[in-house]
Amino acid sequence: MPIIVKNAGQIEKMRKPCTLIKGAFELLKDKIVQGITTEELDTIVADYIKSHGATASFKGYRGYPKSTCISVNEEVIHGIPGARQLKNGDIVSIDIGACLEGFHGDAARTYLVGDVSPKASSLVETAEQSFFAAMKYARAGHFLHEISAAIQDYAEGKGFAVVRDFIGHGIGANLHEDPEIPNYRQKSKGPRLVPGMTLAIEPMINAGTYDVVVLEDGWTVVTADGEPSAHYENTVLITDGEPDILTL
Repeated sequence: MPIIVKNAGQIEKMRKPCTLIKGAFELLKDKIVQGITTEELDTIVADYIKSHGATASFKGYRGYPKSTCISVNEEVIHGIPGARQLKNGDIVSIDIGACLEGFHGDAARTYLVGDVSPKASSLVETAEQSFFAAMKYARAGHFLHEISAAIQDYAEGKGFAVVRDFIGHGIGANLHEDPEIPNYRQKSKGPRLVPGMTLAIEPMINAGTYDVVVLEDGWTVVTADGEPSAHYENTVLITDGEPDILTL
C-alpha cells in the first residue's frame, strides 16, 4: 500500500491520542514498583484512556486480550499483562496505543525496578538513545534506511543486538500502516521522507543474541538466549525541519 501522508487536519487529530499516551506514562511513572502486578498497571492505563473518551488501540487487535503490552526482562514485546508481580532488579517495557477521533498514537518505554544490574541499565539507556540517534535522519529529504542504520549502529556500538523479526511501522487512521521500519540497515534506500509522514519508530534491543522466540500464548516474544531486552518507541511526525515527536 502507498504511504499515507497526513494533511494538517489529520495531524491535529493524531496529536490527541499521542497526548493521551504521554499522560498515561506520566501516571505510571510512580506506579512501577516492586509488588505491583502487570495486570494492575494495564488497568491503570485502560481506565485512563477510557476516561478521556479514547479506546486502547491494542485491545482486541488481532485478538489481543489487553489494553497494553507489558514485557519483563527477557520478554521483548507483546507481553500479556497478568498476575506477575514486579520484583527488584526487573526491567519492564510498557507499550501503549490509544485511538481518538479515528487516529492512533503508539509509544513504549522501558523502566527500571529497584536495583537493576549495570548491564540492564545500560541496555535500557541504549534502546532510548538509539531512537534519538535515528532522529538526526527523521527529516524531509532523508531516506528511511538512514533511520534504520542509525539505530543499528548505535546499539551495536554499545555491544547490544537489534531484533530483526519485529519492526516499526507507519501509523495514522490505522495502527499499522506503510512503511515498515526495520531497526537495522537495509540494502535499499527505502522511501524518501516527506513532511506529513507519521512513523512509529521503535528500537527493540537485546543484551545477547538478536534471535527471538514467540511463546505458546501466540503473543509474547522473548529472547532466544534468555538475556534481557529493552523497547523504546515514539510516534514521530516528519516536518520541513526538526522531527515532531508527538508522544514525547
